[in-house]
Amino acid sequence: MFPKPIHFNVIYLCAIAIVLGMGSINGQHLNTLTATLDGAKKDIYIQQQFVYVNDSNDSLPELFFNDWPQAYSNKNTALAQRFAEEFKKGLHLAKSHERGSTNILSVVDDRYSGLTWERSRQRDIIKISLNAPLAPRESIKIFITYRVKLPPNKFTPFGYDNKNKYYLKDWYLTPAVYSNGKWSLYSNKNLEDLYTGITNTKITFKYPKGLFLASNFTEVRTNNTSFLKQSFLEGINSKSAEIIINPERTFTKHVTPTLTVLTDLEIPKYDPISKGISINKVAQFITDNLGGYPHGHLLVSNIDNQKNPLYGLNQLPSFVRPYEDQFQFEMEFLKTALNSFLKETLFFDIRKDRWVYDALVNYLMIKYVDEYYEDQKLLGKLSTIWGLRSFHLAQMDFNEQYSFLHMLTARKNLDQSLVTANDSLIKFNQKIANRYKAGLGLAYLSEYIGEENVAKSISEFYENYKLKPVQQDDFVAILEGSTTMDIKWFNKEYVSSNKRIDYNISNVFKTDDSLAITLKNKGGTNVPISLFGIRKDSVVSKYWFSDISEKKTFTIPRQGEDRLVLNYDQKIPEFNQRDNWKSLNGFFSSNKKLKFQFFKDTEDPYYNQIFYVPVLGFNIYDGITPGMRIHNKTLLERPFIFDFAPSYALKEQALVGYGKFNYRKYYQGQNMFVANYSIGGSSFHFAENSRYTTITPSISFGWRPDNLISNKREYLTFRYVNVFRVVDENQNLTTDPDYSVINARYVNSNNGVIDYVSWFFDAQHSINFSKVAFNLEYRKLFENNRQLNVRFFAGKFLRNQTNSDFFSFALDRPTDYLFDYSYLGRSEDTGIYSQQIVIAEGGFKSKLEIPFSNDWMATTNASVNLWRWIELYGDVGFLKSKGFKERFVYDSGVRLNLVTDYFELYFPLYSNNGWEVSQPNYEEKIRFIVTLSPKTLLGLFNRKWF
Repeated sequence: MFPKPIHFNVIYLCAIAIVLGMGSINGQHLNTLTATLDGAKKDIYIQQQFVYVNDSNDSLPELFFNDWPQAYSNKNTALAQRFAEEFKKGLHLAKSHERGSTNILSVVDDRYSGLTWERSRQRDIIKISLNAPLAPRESIKIFITYRVKLPPNKFTPFGYDNKNKYYLKDWYLTPAVYSNGKWSLYSNKNLEDLYTGITNTKITFKYPKGLFLASNFTEVRTNNTSFLKQSFLEGINSKSAEIIINPERTFTKHVTPTLTVLTDLEIPKYDPISKGISINKVAQFITDNLGGYPHGHLLVSNIDNQKNPLYGLNQLPSFVRPYEDQFQFEMEFLKTALNSFLKETLFFDIRKDRWVYDALVNYLMIKYVDEYYEDQKLLGKLSTIWGLRSFHLAQMDFNEQYSFLHMLTARKNLDQSLVTANDSLIKFNQKIANRYKAGLGLAYLSEYIGEENVAKSISEFYENYKLKPVQQDDFVAILEGSTTMDIKWFNKEYVSSNKRIDYNISNVFKTDDSLAITLKNKGGTNVPISLFGIRKDSVVSKYWFSDISEKKTFTIPRQGEDRLVLNYDQKIPEFNQRDNWKSLNGFFSSNKKLKFQFFKDTEDPYYNQIFYVPVLGFNIYDGITPGMRIHNKTLLERPFIFDFAPSYALKEQALVGYGKFNYRKYYQGQNMFVANYSIGGSSFHFAENSRYTTITPSISFGWRPDNLISNKREYLTFRYVNVFRVVDENQNLTTDPDYSVINARYVNSNNGVIDYVSWFFDAQHSINFSKVAFNLEYRKLFENNRQLNVRFFAGKFLRNQTNSDFFSFALDRPTDYLFDYSYLGRSEDTGIYSQQIVIAEGGFKSKLEIPFSNDWMATTNASVNLWRWIELYGDVGFLKSKGFKERFVYDSGVRLNLVTDYFELYFPLYSNNGWEVSQPNYEEKIRFIVTLSPKTLLGLFNRKWF
């Protein structure tokens, strides 16, 4: 006869009793929760019994717990501030019933004595003061009763939706980590990096009938009562429970030979049998490369997949499917499974050491594609379509995306080292670039020391540290011990620095049987570099060279090479590969062909690329202006660009267009991060048969704080604007046709979605005048969704010898003599085009009499919203012209702020003109702002990522 099984509750209670009965212990925290979900109120009522084990050498007078649901409670939490930095204002404007929170009802110890507690300044960390310090190796039992109010999942995936679905992650109190004499206290910033102590946890979770539960914890059993379901969950050596509740049974269990998987991941039209085969394949790969999974099952959810998607073409609409179903499913499943696998088994302080976690995930993804889908292209099936297949983007292998996306921020001087704290990374680096750089680092190391050594290191690291606290140094030590080669550069140069890898061949001395090659380190990162010998597009030799601090010469045997190429296989994430070629035959060192290509493409290091694309412009004098834009801009930013767009004005039947040369120099590790040197020009018509041409050399400098998340920027620009005009004889020109203006401007801005402050000081000098101006803009978004906009402008002529108002300050429509503004009809005084307005100088919306000032002007513009994008505006000011007394001016009206600075309508109501609504031809008084530039509109998206 078999013995009767011991009940789960009995085992758990015995474990607690043993812990409490020990005077000196060395074990895990024990956590027991009874949680009841109120489906109507969207609350969770929790009774928590926590046994805290002090495994440090210090006595602890207080304990700290993570209370991350409280991060949704108001607009001042670290989470709300993080959203504001990313230009998300949803939580800031949320109504009280939409805010999540935690209401602590009682905290007592094992003697039922009350314990005092308080919240941290960040609000989502709780400090519990003990009645007596907790000695080393001792434990204490704490009882906490509280109610968690769930937020809707429109801020983050956490919470509930309107279809009765729930996603619970980091939803109950978890212990903060105490080590090396200090507490690691981290607020919720929607970064998926909760750092908590390892616990043995038992949860009794009660929820409405008719719902289905899935969890990363083991579901011991589920009972049904009259009104509720009751699931018993267990997590041994775990961090926290993740629970997903649906009104339908969406999760299925797959038992593979190596791993049990619970998943709801789906690909449309990918049948269940094929799905099961793919899951077996991926599970075997993970086990072979990491090791056995120590828990009952691995949760692979679609929610986790959406939080960390495969960025790229699979974000296209579902009807555009560039990849085969099998490949897309396996890649999405692999990435989600690896993230979950490592999260549940390696207990890093992810806020500090996230790069190791990312390196393992992305290296194994690179390896998986190399093993099973070596020929997979980045564009998938789109790479074979006529019109696309000629693009270098279409020819790129799938794994080349890692270097490409990492370089997006590196080329913008926005890259950050892998050891940068997770909450100090800009969004694009945190989500994409740094994760990919980490994976590329292991792939790079694998090429250098051998794949077998990296594979052995990963397996050894996982086996030694699974289910234990671990740090990045532990992983680095195992890597360095796996080879006799010196790889200290990997941690010192690649991981801990954001300096760029950039080499070139500065010189080659040829003899009959050898080549003396001088390599130059341009980036300052002293890491190994590979050199390939090429003969007729075939590799005939390969070498690795290291320890090149500045320049170093190496001698290799000559084997019939006709070209030498650094990093030919592009396995090294090098900053600039355009100068990696050296021809051994001929005068031109690069020996790269010129390639003309339609539209913009990725950078092809094998060619000198020139792009052309049709353009179409419009103003009322030139009419429609079709043209051809010719430039060298690739999808990755480059230092030197040229950009020309010759066009044909159909109305004037003449050539028009613009062009420029620009050199941009970025500086690392300095507050002054960029310098721009450019010369540009344009030529269009500003009236019938009247043309203007500008030639403008300029130089500008930019400053930013060390914290790249900050939106604060400063710029100083100097330019020399030269204007040449050919004027129709019927035009009544009141100024000399040609003039030049020296212009200096300092700009200081802090562009936030909640608080926006920007100001500039501008100085101009010409033969006939000198003037200065100051402009300040301020916007404030209040919690009740009221937005206040205030702008102040003041300008003064220091010298004015002009005989017209062409260079004067303007109340409502500057003459734009520097040709900075995109007027559709810049010379119009009547008609619809004269109603276009640019908010500059006076910033008025009403057309007042004598709107110019040739002495000084000071104005204030303000608006406040009534409902959504409907606002009231008002402008007041003083202006003075020589020989006249200063005048007080004002106007007011309604503003439709559809897209701020991009599309707005202004309806004047009352001004110095009187009640404008009752006056004739009111439709001619309506003003509008319109921006047609796609590049400008794209900035609305880019600001959230960069």
